[in-house]
Amino acid sequence: MDLESKFDEKVKELEVKLPTMNVGVNCAELTLTTVLSILGVDNYMFHNIIKPLAGGFGGYKSRKGWMGACGAVAGGCAAIGAIMGGKKLMDDETMALAYFKAAKYCREFENQFGSVVCSELCGYDFSKPENYLKYREDGIWGKTCYKFVVWAIDNIRKLNQEELKEKWE
Repeated sequence: MDLESKFDEKVKELEVKLPTMNVGVNCAELTLTTVLSILGVDNYMFHNIIKPLAGGFGGYKSRKGWMGACGAVAGGCAAIGAIMGGKKLMDDETMALAYFKAAKYCREFENQFGSVVCSELCGYDFSKPENYLKYREDGIWGKTCYKFVVWAIDNIRKLNQEELKEKWE
């Protein structure tokens, strides 16, 4: 099966599966590791590395009130890096192009959903643990957040079609 078909199949599967999940879901992890699994690359380390980036960089809130990006944004940027690098370490030219692609991905995400900031997208400030519990109780993952992951995976594919063919098929 070619990569295009694998992405199509996975997006359809996630549209059905993700809204019903409520425990153990992590938007950053799902975005990155789904793309990696499509590419045939998986390792527990990738899951562990990306998990703290969900919830707006783990609910980070700066002293000036800046809050972190949605995990589907962070995981998407990581997935772009994996795709762009291919099966070797990126050189400087590829890194510059990866920056451009990541910025374009973030812009497109913001255009689609109105923000890239986790708390603005889901309505909960995860810098307070009780808000995360309320988020779970209110079922926001299945109402809202899963859509960011599905969109992310589909759009990462679209943004990186050339690199997927060149470096992964």
